[in-house]
Amino acid sequence: MNVLSMFCFPDWNVNAFFLAETATAEPADSALVLASVLLSLTVIYLASKLGGEICARLNLPPVLGELVGGVAIGVSALKLLVFPEGGGGVDASLIFHFLQSTSSLTPEEAPAVFSASSEVISVLSELGVIILLFEIGLESDLKELIRVGPQAAVVAVVGVVAPFVAGTLGLLYLFHLPVIPAVFAGAALTATSIGITAKVLAEIDRLSSKEGQIIIGAAVLDDILGIIVLAVVASLVKTGEVQISKVIYLIISSGTFVIGAIVLGRFLSPFYVRLVDGMKTRGQLLLVSLIFAFILSYIAQVIQLEAILGSFAAGLVLAETEKRSELVEQVVPIADIFVPIFFVCVGAKTDLGVLNPAIPANREGLVVAAFLIVVAIVGKVITGLTVFGSENLNRLAIGVGMIPRGEVGLVFAGVGSASGALSPSTDAAIIMMVILTTFIAPPLLRVVFKEPDGAIEEKTPT
Repeated sequence: MNVLSMFCFPDWNVNAFFLAETATAEPADSALVLASVLLSLTVIYLASKLGGEICARLNLPPVLGELVGGVAIGVSALKLLVFPEGGGGVDASLIFHFLQSTSSLTPEEAPAVFSASSEVISVLSELGVIILLFEIGLESDLKELIRVGPQAAVVAVVGVVAPFVAGTLGLLYLFHLPVIPAVFAGAALTATSIGITAKVLAEIDRLSSKEGQIIIGAAVLDDILGIIVLAVVASLVKTGEVQISKVIYLIISSGTFVIGAIVLGRFLSPFYVRLVDGMKTRGQLLLVSLIFAFILSYIAQVIQLEAILGSFAAGLVLAETEKRSELVEQVVPIADIFVPIFFVCVGAKTDLGVLNPAIPANREGLVVAAFLIVVAIVGKVITGLTVFGSENLNRLAIGVGMIPRGEVGLVFAGVGSASGALSPSTDAAIIMMVILTTFIAPPLLRVVFKEPDGAIEEKTPT
């Protein structure tokens, strides 16, 4: 059981867990645990940079390279990095074979060291996703969302509701999945990667177009709605059943939490700026901001939401202060350390072998993956048809711009996998959906904006 599972199941007695662990095994040698963690981090960073560099040179998001790098070193391929919850044991880990051959680690000590080091890597991975959501919040522009107004709101709402409803109902009634996995997979379809879309729009000089502003504004709202959906669905895992009253409570509490944090943040931001400016020690801006993010994450967890919702709300709040640019610069190196651990671990835990068509039992998983991919694409493309108030918009481009799931989709997959809500085949199907939609969106976006029959581009006044 990893730490995120404890977050998802707060009633779990953490002390009892560790007492049970130590009662059944010898305490792990701390020096060997450290050596194992260092080896694991070395492999993780090598995989993330190699995969990221390859994708960057192919004009694809580096985050995809981190995911694929994780798949390569994980249970699906090289088995360098394996985790107990993924069904792998110490005997399956090549890192531990290397550690045994180069250190004093004995076969009797190996299971305890393996368990302890896996727990450490899981903690670092979960800290990475908290920092990632904080960074996404910092990069979101609420003023931009307000400026494009109702058009972006309609696109965002349809882009969340349509794939979620179609995906969930399809998995329930066509594939007969249990309710919780179906709802979680449906929720994973709601995400939109603002970073990937914004990068492509900037490269083709369409970021300032009317279509570009609607896409970015809708993607910002999509992130907010998506994180709320994630918080609601992950909280449902705690009870193991869908209760309408519980869902209503979670939706209201999530919305209230985000809106309340933003409103309260506007009142507290002058105090925050004065506090930071008045401090004389090094790192005051970064540490004060992280304290704020961790406090909101704690509050979100206590009220039965998700910690990542708190860090995202903290980012949204601090993005409205005059310290935003400076803070983003300081957060990026921290994110560069922790976020790749999350994405590589998501890939390492994904067993793509469950999608092997040569095994008859896996074919249903492949069909589920194909279904999710179709819903993921169609559910976003139709959002362009809902835009109103302008005759000359390239509505197809707006819909295509909402397709990529990117890092946000991977957050859904990672949280779902860690919570135990998803079967290996469903988890792998979601990963395949995220990969494919993220790969195809950039070239498709370039094509639809170049169509000669496309709508006339409207430039907003500067």
